Amino acid sequence: MTIVTSRERLLQAAVEAFAEKGFTATTTRDIASRAGMSPAAVYVHHATKESLLFTVSVEGHQAALEVIRSAAAQDADAVERLRRMVREFSMWHAVNSRVGRIVQYEFDALTPEHRAEIADYRRRIERVMRDVLSAGVADGTFEVVDVPGTARAILSLSIDLVRWFTPRASHPADEIARLHADLAVRMTTPR
Repeated sequence: MTIVTSRERLLQAAVEAFAEKGFTATTTRDIASRAGMSPAAVYVHHATKESLLFTVSVEGHQAALEVIRSAAAQDADAVERLRRMVREFSMWHAVNSRVGRIVQYEFDALTPEHRAEIADYRRRIERVMRDVLSAGVADGTFEVVDVPGTARAILSLSIDLVRWFTPRASHPADEIARLHADLAVRMTTPR
């Protein structure tokens, strides 16, 4: 049996509320109610609603970074590494589409300091993709003229899932993830 802590209930309630109403329209009372807590209990864990959003953003970005780093670290040729990275990154975004949607669309609601920290996570994710593409270009596997632009385009395939994907989507997440992986390989390998 898994025990859910008050902090975890609070974060899950914040995700539900932000996903349903958006950051601006959500109140701490909404979050507390969903978590089965008093409004005052929210402030035991987070000084502000923005602090909750920041925590959701940090945890989401840390998880996404770990997914792509783990896939990139696999012992495989450049094509298979790229395929695995995109497939896993897309799967993460499909499975966590609500968190991903909040992280992407509520970025401007963060304080400047928090936006800077989240932007750093985004640069680290992009760096992992650029490194794999650069290695593939160096060994002749990939034909990519603009590595940074291509890295952003490939990552965008996965990230954009959060805009439209739901578990009830016409195609299952694993099918979409495989398609994205195939598209990434086609974008980078010589004809």
